[in-house]
Amino acid sequence: MTLVKTSHKRRSFLKISAATGGGMLIGFNWMTSCSSPEEETIAIPNEWFEMNGYIKIGDTGLVTIYSPNPEIGQNVMTSMPMIVAEELDVNWEHVVVEQGMLDEDVFHNPQFAGGSLSIMLGWDALRMAGATGRRMLLEAAAGEWGVQVSDLQVRDGIISEVNGDRSISYGDIASRAVDMEVPEEIELKDPKDFKLIGTYQKNVVGPQLVTGKSVFGLDFKREGMLLAMIQHPPAFGMKVKDFNQQEIKGMDGIRDAFIIDTGYEDEGRFDVNAFNQLIAIVGDSTWQLINAKKALKSNWETESTLESNQSHAESLARDLDNGTLQEERRDGDPDSAFAGAAKVIERTYSAPIIAHNTLEPMNFFAHVNGDKVELVGPTQTPNNLKESTSKMLGIPLENITVAMTRMGGGFGRRLYTHYGLEAAAISSKMSAPIKLIYSREDDMTQGTYRPAYRSTYKAGLDENNNLIAFSVKGVGFREGPVFPNRFPAGAIDHYYAVKRVSPSNISYGAWRAPRSHFTAGAEQSFLDEVAEAAGKDPIELRLELFDRAKTNPVGEEYEYDAERYAGVLKLVREKANWGEDMPGVYRGVAAYFCHNSYVAQILDLVMHNGQPKVKKVWCAVDCGIVINREGAKNIIEGGVVDGIGHAMYSELQFEDGAPVQENFNSYRLIRHGEAPEEIEVFFVENDISPTGLGEPGLPPAVGALASALYRATGQRYYHQPFTTKEQDQESRLLG
Repeated sequence: MTLVKTSHKRRSFLKISAATGGGMLIGFNWMTSCSSPEEETIAIPNEWFEMNGYIKIGDTGLVTIYSPNPEIGQNVMTSMPMIVAEELDVNWEHVVVEQGMLDEDVFHNPQFAGGSLSIMLGWDALRMAGATGRRMLLEAAAGEWGVQVSDLQVRDGIISEVNGDRSISYGDIASRAVDMEVPEEIELKDPKDFKLIGTYQKNVVGPQLVTGKSVFGLDFKREGMLLAMIQHPPAFGMKVKDFNQQEIKGMDGIRDAFIIDTGYEDEGRFDVNAFNQLIAIVGDSTWQLINAKKALKSNWETESTLESNQSHAESLARDLDNGTLQEERRDGDPDSAFAGAAKVIERTYSAPIIAHNTLEPMNFFAHVNGDKVELVGPTQTPNNLKESTSKMLGIPLENITVAMTRMGGGFGRRLYTHYGLEAAAISSKMSAPIKLIYSREDDMTQGTYRPAYRSTYKAGLDENNNLIAFSVKGVGFREGPVFPNRFPAGAIDHYYAVKRVSPSNISYGAWRAPRSHFTAGAEQSFLDEVAEAAGKDPIELRLELFDRAKTNPVGEEYEYDAERYAGVLKLVREKANWGEDMPGVYRGVAAYFCHNSYVAQILDLVMHNGQPKVKKVWCAVDCGIVINREGAKNIIEGGVVDGIGHAMYSELQFEDGAPVQENFNSYRLIRHGEAPEEIEVFFVENDISPTGLGEPGLPPAVGALASALYRATGQRYYHQPFTTKEQDQESRLLG
């Protein structure tokens, strides 16, 4: 057991008096409805007792655990409560999970979904919530029986005497526990004693998802609610001037039409939006709103340059050396090392602008009622939306509530607040509850996009084919793609890395594994080519570099743990039988570190009727302690498919500032038949606190795919998307 102080966390565990009634569970008990008559069931409680912000225990022993962070498919609604339940020591079959409201004081946890940080940042708070609840229940039982807490033990929500016959359930003692003082010190379990953490558990809302009962943003309804849609300018660099307002207002089912402006001073980091000024149409049904949008006759003004694919490519090519410097690192004397190298390899890689394309279209509900605001919908950053709404409307933060629905995809798209602000601005204008709904075309043509990137890698080999010099320079529209202190920093005597940014008036933002998804593909593809030039096995080349970083590192710092990095490569090499002769199968390998986790992949590819087909991907993952192996495996698999699909097919093109592709009939995504036939995932076993998992599985898939494609086709793939017709894009765009 680990002893920890709780005094600095007291705000998280304020006791609340016993709450009566089972209203939150009326008509809903997934546990009993899914159980057979022979299985144990627990009745719905008559009374609930709140132990802290996370835990509510019923008088029957049924436990409700609140999941604090937004759920976007990363399965935190299962894994976060599992952590609480582990330390609380309650039977998982007796737990009901509910989505918590936005209240960072109560949860003492940043309530957002992004950067693969939910579990890593919530680990301590979640464990302490469960352990504090367990301690208070033990103290209540000890007081009831006149014994010491050390005389008691707990298992699956049942407290019993160590050397006696008495026992009592959490449900029977909960009413007395809520009156206990919050302990100043609590004991956390030793990881070797975990019983729930590290097991395979199904998604807690799986039955609701497959039966259509989960409430996504589009499902949310409120009495008297009106619907709204928006129309933004046709191109980035333009703004609205006027439109046929009276004609639109006179159409069937249309309540009003007007221009809104969501801009305000002191905008936050998640207020990214190129179109603050929009036409809003309010009506009774989406069909009527769609017809009204078709009837719009709008006048637009050009404010800035209307960009195109040609100008994007030219800007990145120019700013690779001349863009605004963001970060750089230099070890040794790279220029002299390259000048004296026996062999120099230099390659340039690029990736286009792409959209997020969440399955559920963007939407949000807002009700601005005087000086109070209710916001409900799918958001990755509920607190940022709350703060931005307060600034835009001039309404105090304490008068604004945010409820999180389930999200039909996020990938960074729902980090940004503009669609929630638009709903609030429309509601304020209408003095009515409003649900704003985007069409697919609204979303794909408004942003927020993954930026385009361009990087040039250079390696110098000596006469013995040792890697003696390495450089990378990269540029992007929102920010450059280079991570100067990541691998191979620390492993090469003469090293130079520089990150630059190029200006653009298009709205860009984070896209799953920001920057890493491109950089991993480029870097790992380049290392594969360097290994070939050096006559070395690509895994052995990497392991040599990791060994240097472990035994005699270069420079003062580097971000990764070389031992763990090498560990996933060795594990995937073993599991996939790397080096085995498999006729007709072409293999690629890649490893990458991001979001504090390490993933190595080997990808097996075959050619079928002249087209590449991914047969299997082997994945080795070191993310520290794995909470829910079922969800962890699923999220790595999803990242692999995501990485392969976007690298192969996706691109958003521009002409005169306007996106060319507006829907899935012209924007290419991976199809079911193009996904890998099999993905096998292996986790490194250790007791390291858990790190990110939502994003690290995606980046290495790009590099492994590019290397496998080279072995299958004899052609190197430098520019995404990798589909053959796109491989000439660099010459096509730059002449």
